[in-house]
Amino acid sequence: MAYDRSDPRSQLAPASSGQTAYAGPFYPAQFGCFYDSAPQITGKGERTWLTRGMNFLVAYTDAEEGAGLTREDQPDEYVLLVPDEDTRVRIEAGGQSKEIGGNTLTIIPPGKSSITTLAGGRLVRMLTTRSEDLAARCGNADAYDDGRRNIPAFKPWPEPPSGYKIRSYDLDIPRQPGRFGRIFRCTTFMVNVLDPQMGPRDTTKLSPHHHDDFEQGSLALDGSFTHHLRWPWTTNLDVWREDEHAHVASPSLTVIPPPSIHTSRGMEAGLNQLIDIFSPPRADFSKQPGWVLNADDYPEPTD
Repeated sequence: MAYDRSDPRSQLAPASSGQTAYAGPFYPAQFGCFYDSAPQITGKGERTWLTRGMNFLVAYTDAEEGAGLTREDQPDEYVLLVPDEDTRVRIEAGGQSKEIGGNTLTIIPPGKSSITTLAGGRLVRMLTTRSEDLAARCGNADAYDDGRRNIPAFKPWPEPPSGYKIRSYDLDIPRQPGRFGRIFRCTTFMVNVLDPQMGPRDTTKLSPHHHDDFEQGSLALDGSFTHHLRWPWTTNLDVWREDEHAHVASPSLTVIPPPSIHTSRGMEAGLNQLIDIFSPPRADFSKQPGWVLNADDYPEPTD
């Protein structure tokens, strides 16, 4: 890992030095450019784009007032991000009904649930690929037909001690020195709503790093980003991959595969907003005091 000393991630323990411990095959990044493709679901006041990773998928929706998003038999918890202040929704799940405003992140329990748009805007749902109906409709639905040899089987984190219920969190949280973004977790996801970046990222303070065995979803909501990716060189030239410097606008989802070295740079003069997604949650981020803002609601695994 290579982090500037001002980056809170410089506090993390070093990743394994065995960048070439996994000898391949190496897999490509996945790109869902929602701004430049047709939605997979249309009608009834919604346009929804779907892109998946190995364990998770993102459903990005432009929702009009009155649009409804339902799950009849959801197998596990999922996350709803409502990024815009003026958007409002009503969520019904687990015998509860709550009206939720914008600039919030909400965790919705398994089973039957519905999201009704009271004031239109952007809605982002994050679900595991156990939601097979949505996984099958993703724009890259066949990208994982052969699996991923270097990603372990998905294992959810422990259930919340007080039980499943609608849990909503306000994202109006000031920056804090030593804390990395605004991180929330549940049984299925860790989501980091990164602090807003105004203007292009300083090219002398990039953060090239890698993950041994999990993907990172990078959801661009505003601005544009260049995702720089480099794969290890091994003794087998046949599995080498060319470097990528992929420029994407917003909205878009980039799924970064392990063990590629990667870093992302916001490019626009105005707001560049990125959301990082991990499924299941990350243990290393969870062990940093004060980083996970809802840690009291969701325990870490005992093993």
